[in-house]
Amino acid sequence: MEPATPTVMGIDIITLATMLSGIAAAAIFIAIWSALGVRDPMARRVKALNERREQLKAGITASTSKRRAKLVHKNATADRIRNLLSSLRVLQDEQVKVAQRKLLQAGIRKKDWAVAVIFGRLILPIVFGGIMIVYVYVLDTFPDWSAFKRYALVAATLILAYKAPDLYLKNKISKRSDAIRKGLPDALDLLVICAEAGLTVDAAFHRVSRELGKAYPELGEEFALTAIELGFLTDRRQAFENLATRVDLDAVKGVVTTMIQTEKYGTPLASALRVLSAEFRNERMMRAEEKAARLPAIMTVPLILFILPVLFVVILGPAACSINDSFIQNGPK
Repeated sequence: MEPATPTVMGIDIITLATMLSGIAAAAIFIAIWSALGVRDPMARRVKALNERREQLKAGITASTSKRRAKLVHKNATADRIRNLLSSLRVLQDEQVKVAQRKLLQAGIRKKDWAVAVIFGRLILPIVFGGIMIVYVYVLDTFPDWSAFKRYALVAATLILAYKAPDLYLKNKISKRSDAIRKGLPDALDLLVICAEAGLTVDAAFHRVSRELGKAYPELGEEFALTAIELGFLTDRRQAFENLATRVDLDAVKGVVTTMIQTEKYGTPLASALRVLSAEFRNERMMRAEEKAARLPAIMTVPLILFILPVLFVVILGPAACSINDSFIQNGPK
């Protein structure tokens, strides 16, 4: 008679150990792939911004006929969508402006996508809501469900489909704002150094964007675009206001206000930026301390679900095997 294999929570211990080993190997593979697969997106962005600057200086809207045809095709598509929405009387100028501002804050530079966002709010509920109605009521997929549950499923699908474009943009804006917030104190320190070294404001922004581009690509992109606008816009105040519009962050708005006041009244730029940098650095430290204080409560659930079962298997597994062997040896023959 072969000895019975011990089990943990009804699962064979060898099978459980194999599953845990597979999960650990997959996690190690994902970690190595994430570490080795990091790319530098700043070079492509800075190259595109420099090309756009040269095009604006030369008065050219596209470098090749292929690019022009592509832009005309996209504009024609956007015009057709705009005409459709206008005929349905669902397109308002205020909606388009709000959508364009959200796209800029999310890092999407094409203003024609604003019409696509509004069109998505209109068409996605129709498509997904119609599919769910057919799936629930026509095909009768859930015959055991009550009428309220079916209605709740269809209503939730319609609401999520309507909110999907806004949720997507909000998520991208949040991630981009967090990335810019992390690098803003270092950028202000570099601006202080550049200002004290005698560089002009646009040259300082260009230098900071080049130095911080690899560490903080989003912030480097915004500073590079601001430096380009400072170079060709007649009103320098408009360039700073554009920066505040593109970044949904109160700290950036404070920096923009400081830069505008410096340009208008001639106040010392280095001292004002040094004070702002110290404030933002203290704010970042307080935010890190807050996250560290929340860590024990956050780690409770992973500890109970993933770490304790493994400890039980490692500690109690040999004891369970010994007890099982003793029962088999001393049992009736």
